[in-house]
Formats: sequence, C-alpha cells, structure tokens
Amino acid sequence: MGSLLNPYLSFKDTAREAMEFYQSVFGGELAVNTFGEYGDSSSPAADLVMHSMLTTPGGFALMAADTPEGMDFTPGSQITISLSGDGDDADAIREYWEKLSDGATVTVPLAQQVWGDEFGQITDRFGIAWMVNIGGGAA
Repeated sequence: MGSLLNPYLSFKDTAREAMEFYQSVFGGELAVNTFGEYGDSSSPAADLVMHSMLTTPGGFALMAADTPEGMDFTPGSQITISLSGDGDDADAIREYWEKLSDGATVTVPLAQQVWGDEFGQITDRFGIAWMVNIGGGAA
C-alpha cells in the first residue's frame, strides 16, 4: 500500500454523530474509540470520541475526534474536503451531494461551471466545508 492522505476532522462533542452521518452518506465501516477506552471510564468525557475512522467501499477514508477539554476548538476553520470524480462517477457524486446537503448551507449550487465541470460548495450541518467537482467538461 502506498501513502495515504486522509482528512482528519475535529468536533466538540459531536464526532460520533458526525461520523455516523458521513457513514450514512458514503457507506463503509466505521471504527470508533472513546476516551474512556483508553483512560478513566468514569470521566465526563469517557463516551466522547478519541479517534474514529470511516473507510468506504469507494476507497474514501475519513478520520475524526472530539476535541478534549483544555484544547482550542474552532468549528470548520481548518479544513475543506474536496470530493471529486469524473463522468463515470457522476451519479454517485450527485447522490453524495444530495445527502451531504441535508441540513447544509449551499454556498455554490452544484451546476455546470465555466470551466466545463459540475461544481458546488456547501458547509454541512456540522460546519465542515465541502467542494464537490464532477469532471468531464461540457457535453
């Protein structure tokens, strides 16, 4: 296996909910480890996510965790996720767009752009920015 580059998202007490939502969008296997599994199981943070990873049948990998007490958290400020493919993937990518749009703010509607691709941008209900691009140019 070669090197992998995976987005890693930080949340404030909503990592499990967010990752379960992303699993409902992309499918795949979700592994979740809590702070309680690796420390004090009686702590108020015991059920929060220390590390999670979603691996999908399409080859996507997404990691996330809850930000522990004492660490700074600024939602959505450090990451935008780019989801792209070509015309062969167009239907699947449009379906991902529709699912990600649930509760999201659409900043650029998914539509044909001047460079010939379909492109859209949203901020999902968890404050994560997504750029979606379907390559292949104009018909």
